[in-house]
Amino acid sequence: MSTRPTSTPPEFRRLFASWLRMDVRTGLILLVLFSAVRFGLVMQANVTRSYALVSIVFVVMALTPLLLLTRDGRRRIGMTRPARPSGLIAALMAGALCCGLLIASAGVLFGAGDNNAFVYIAGTYSGLPPAMDEQTRLILFLVFAAIGMSFSPIGEELFYRGLVHESFARRLGEGRAAVVDAGAFALVHLAHFGLVWRATGWTLLPGPAVWWVTGLFVTGLAFSWARRVTGSILGAIVAHATFNLAMTAWIFYRIL
Repeated sequence: MSTRPTSTPPEFRRLFASWLRMDVRTGLILLVLFSAVRFGLVMQANVTRSYALVSIVFVVMALTPLLLLTRDGRRRIGMTRPARPSGLIAALMAGALCCGLLIASAGVLFGAGDNNAFVYIAGTYSGLPPAMDEQTRLILFLVFAAIGMSFSPIGEELFYRGLVHESFARRLGEGRAAVVDAGAFALVHLAHFGLVWRATGWTLLPGPAVWWVTGLFVTGLAFSWARRVTGSILGAIVAHATFNLAMTAWIFYRIL
């Protein structure tokens, strides 16, 4: 008696399944498309000090898996409840530790000038009063923290540690796919720091740029670890949100 082979549940919705697969080609298409758009918008925002369009990119990143993938596809990229909820504590600690190490090393290597990534990023915060009392500081910190803990952690983690990671993992394996998504994540952040806008125009800071990309590459690997240790993309989101919370707190209470 012959048995019928079991078919693999479709991962992409029918509308996209004819030209998209969970493979390297799809991963490269998504990386090039989103990285080019985001890099350009962040570069423009560094000049205009208006980051509204960048926030929209993060929203589109978050919506992309929902639009492209079936329920099985979303499960594959980690959009499930954590299999190990206790791992969320480890994810939280990993995000805070990565940020703390970057803050400390930036201070030692680059001092308090705008060759320090966190000082430069603080200068991109728009709409802040020149002087703040403690109540105003707290309110603005909470607003910026809420934004920093939602838009980029959800959008970037669903995209990099979710959709992009799985597109490469089937061919390269989990470890190499983590290297790819962490590398792409780190390089696109050169638009945030490393290639900086000053009064004289655009300037590349070779040493700070290498430090920044290397630090964010390691951070991206930590976010991948957070996903694995929890069994859910939520682990990566929590680690990323904690990183951003620590960075925002440092900027508001130590730099500004």
